[in-house]
Formats: sequence, structure tokens, C-alpha cells
Amino acid sequence: MPFKFKIIAFCVISLINTSVSAQQKSISITIDDVPNTSKYEKDNFSATLLNVLDSLKIPFTIFINESKITKNSFEAANKKLLKKWIENDQSIVGNHSYSHSRYSEVGFDNFINDIEQGEILTKKYASLYDKNHKYLRFPYNDLGQDSTQHLQIRTFLESRNYLIAPFTIESSDWMFNYVYEYYLNKKEYKKATAIGKQYVEKTIELVKFYEVLSESIYNRPINHIYLCHDNSINADYLTQIVEGFEKVNYKIVSFKESLKDPIYQQKDFYYQKWGISWLYRWMRSSKERYAWMGQAPDLSDIENTYNNILIN
Repeated sequence: MPFKFKIIAFCVISLINTSVSAQQKSISITIDDVPNTSKYEKDNFSATLLNVLDSLKIPFTIFINESKITKNSFEAANKKLLKKWIENDQSIVGNHSYSHSRYSEVGFDNFINDIEQGEILTKKYASLYDKNHKYLRFPYNDLGQDSTQHLQIRTFLESRNYLIAPFTIESSDWMFNYVYEYYLNKKEYKKATAIGKQYVEKTIELVKFYEVLSESIYNRPINHIYLCHDNSINADYLTQIVEGFEKVNYKIVSFKESLKDPIYQQKDFYYQKWGISWLYRWMRSSKERYAWMGQAPDLSDIENTYNNILIN
């Protein structure tokens, strides 16, 4: 084969490989702290984030805190909101405990009660639409303060056919949202917009970082799981987040599809209470874990702004 045709053939093969690699990149969207009944009331009983998700026509998974139903005086309306989330064709449903308690602090018995109390309405509504209710995401992703607590709760969840819901990417949207709402409430809209833009940029930066991390370990793209919350900043900026995922060649898939990746069958070697990515939990060596953590994108700007607001 003449040299120039070898070059052409090589380029074509490279393009094909790049295309295949891009097609293999996927991410699922999971949303904690559903339903945000305070925002629902503030938005004149419009399900803002759910409406955004409907317009995007993408699958998503919700983790529910049923205590939010009685957070204000609109319990009947709040139940209708929860039902809307659950009946949505694109939603998968999970438990996030009743009151969002921290397992390492409240202890085993109290936490079990919180799980059981947090599934009553959800199971009732999920059964109406033939949906399973088998996923639990721990509040704060706190699986216990030591290996004993970890083992206790895992044994209990297995006996109840619950699966622990992992994630690989989280962008601290709760912190961005706190600052975002602070500026909105003060009518400092330019500052709020700047925070929204920063949130989108940092999220995509984090996606790229975890992509490098995962490919360096597994030598291939993995099925990522993104964690975010039912809040104002996602109601206003999730569309841009999804567009950002797509620009870096990620396909939005369901949580169940993500869990088909064999990486999610790995052992969790992390026995502390802090809520870190499962990519770190699967690392046997704490030295390796902290080395990677030290390379993660810098969030000090939003952390400093958040802390300054709390102080003042």
C-alpha cells in the first residue's frame, strides 16, 4: 500500500476508534432531596426542576426524603408533587431516608427507623406505576463511622433487598446553591448569574477529572453516575449541565444502565463517614486515594464565598 494511503487508512481507523470511544462514554443523573417542597411553594406550586427534566427528555433517578411532605402547611399539594415525580415515565425511585439523618451520628437503630419511615408514601405511589423501590442513597453519603457500622447497615439492607446507590461524580451543587439563593434573595442578580456560570464550568471540569481518573484505573470509559440535588441552581442550570455533558461526548443513560458496568460490583474499602466518590472507595490504598483527591479541581472559591456568607 502506498505511504499516503497508509496515512489515510490510519486516520480513518483513528477516527473510528475515537467515535467508538465517544459512544462508550455515558453518565446517569441522580437527584437527592426530592421533593423540594419549600421551592415548590415559592414557585407558586410549579414543579420547576421536574419541568426542566421533562423538556430535556432524559432518564433520571430521584432519592426521596418524605419528611419534606410535612415541611410546610401544604401537605396535600406536596403529596401531589411527590406523586408527579414518581409517576414520571423517565424516573427511577429511591429512598434517601425520612429526615436526612446522618447514620454515623444517629446510630444503627435510629437510622433503620428513618429508612422504614421514609419508604411509606414512596412505596405506595411507586406500586401504582409498577416501579421498584430498591435503592437507598445515604444522606451525606455517610455509610458509618467505622467498619462495624458499615457491616451492620449493609447486612440489614441486604435482608431488605435494598441496594446502596453509588455515585462517581458530585460537584458540591448544594454549596453553589446556597450562595446562588443568597444572591437571588438579595436581588444581586449579576452575582447570582456568575455563581450559576461557575457551577456549570466546575461541574464539567470535575467530569473531565473523574474521566481521567477512571480511565487511568480501568483503561476504558466507565458508566459514570452524577449526584445533584432538587434545588434552585439545578432548576436554572441543569439544562446547561446536560449540554456540557453532551459537548464532551457523554450520553445520558438511566441509573440502571450505569449499574450494569462491572465496576459497581467492586468491594468498598473506605470505612469512614465522609461522603466521597465510589471511585475513591474502591481504592485499596489510602495513599492512592488521597493522592488522587489532591489532584481534583479546586473548589476553594465557592468554599470561601460560602463560608464568608455563613460568618456574616
